[in-house]
Amino acid sequence: MINTIEKTEGLLYLEDGTVLKGRGFGHRGTAVGELVFNTAMTGYQEILTDPSYKGQIITMTYPLIGNYGISTVDNESEKVHAFGVVVKDLCDMPSNSNSVMTIDKWLHDMKVPGVFGVDTRQITRKIRSRGTVKCVISTEGISISEAAELCRNGELRGDWMKEVAVKEETELKSLAQTDEKPFNVAVIDFGVKGNIITCLRNRNCDLTLYPYGTSASRILAGKPDGIFLTNGPGDPEEAVEAIEEVRNLIRLSEIPMFGICMGHQVLAIALGGRTYKLKYGHRGGNHGVFDKNTKRSYITSQNHGYAVQYESIILKGMEITHLNLNDGTVEGMEHRDLPIFSVQFHPEASPGPNDTGYLFDRFIGLMKEDRENA
Repeated sequence: MINTIEKTEGLLYLEDGTVLKGRGFGHRGTAVGELVFNTAMTGYQEILTDPSYKGQIITMTYPLIGNYGISTVDNESEKVHAFGVVVKDLCDMPSNSNSVMTIDKWLHDMKVPGVFGVDTRQITRKIRSRGTVKCVISTEGISISEAAELCRNGELRGDWMKEVAVKEETELKSLAQTDEKPFNVAVIDFGVKGNIITCLRNRNCDLTLYPYGTSASRILAGKPDGIFLTNGPGDPEEAVEAIEEVRNLIRLSEIPMFGICMGHQVLAIALGGRTYKLKYGHRGGNHGVFDKNTKRSYITSQNHGYAVQYESIILKGMEITHLNLNDGTVEGMEHRDLPIFSVQFHPEASPGPNDTGYLFDRFIGLMKEDRENA
C-alpha cells in the first residue's frame, strides 16, 4: 500500500509511560493532546476538519485510512483542527475520481503530524479501560525522555471553543429555491461544522453567525426567528460567558432554540443542569439512540467527551427525549413550556447516517408556528 511516503520515525508517548513506535506521515512535528478514538469506517476528512476535535489526537479504529484520498468538497471547516492522527495502515495510492491529493500531502500542508504502523486496537483497548489520556505525537525523531517531559508539562485545555468560533458577525443567505420569506436564524458559534450550516440554509434559513460570548441583547437586536447553538470543542463548563448569555436569551425571549452537541451541553448548564466527563466519550458514526417521542431507534453520528447529567436537568423544566442505547446517557431533551430542544448527537452527519435530519425540520416547524401566531 505504501508507495511515496517519506520514511520518518513516528512516536506516541502516553502519560502512563506507554511508548508506541511506528512511521510518521504528514507534517514533521510534535504535538501534545488528548488521545481519543473514532469508530467511523469512512469520513476521515470530515472528522479531521471538524472544529470539535481541536486539541485532540485521533486514533482511527478502522484499519485502512487514506484509500479514497482528499477531495475539495468534504471539509467541515477550512482547516484540520485535530492535533494529530493515528492509523494502522496508510494508503498512499488513493482511488477516487474526486481525490486531489493524498492524506499524507494534505496533513503536510496543514502542518498536522500523523503516525501509522502501530497497533490501533491496543490503543483503543487502553482508552476504553483507562479513559482518554494525554499523549505526545511526534514525527521528528525526539527521544522518549523528551517526549515524557513534553507530556508532563503539556496542558489539556478545555476552552478551545473560544478560538474556533467566528471572530466577527457573518451573514449567510438561504439556499432554498422558494418564494417563501426565509427564517432569520441567529447561530451562536462554538465551532460549527459546515454541514450544519448547509442543513439550515437548505431549509430556507438566512443565518447570522455570532462570535463566542456575543451578548444576548446584541443577538436579539437582530430580531431572529430562531436561535441555534452549535457544536464545538472542549469542556462545556469552560464556556462561562456563553452560558450566561444563553441564560439571558431564555430569560428575555421565547424564541425557538435548538442546540447540537456543545450547544446541547451549554443549554443544559444555562438552565441549571450539570455536565460530566465521560470515561472515553462517544466518537463515530454507529451509535444507537432511542427517541422517546417517536418510539424509534436511530443510528447516529457522535463526537463528544462530556454528557448532561440526567437528574440535574429534569428538575429544571426539561424532559429527556433521547437516550443512548449503549450506556443510557442523555442524548436529547426538550423544555416542558418553551420552544427549546437539543440533542447530543449530530443529525447533520458528515460523516455518518443522516436518519435524524427530521430534527432540523422540527426547528423549522417551531419557527413557522411562531411566525403564524405572531
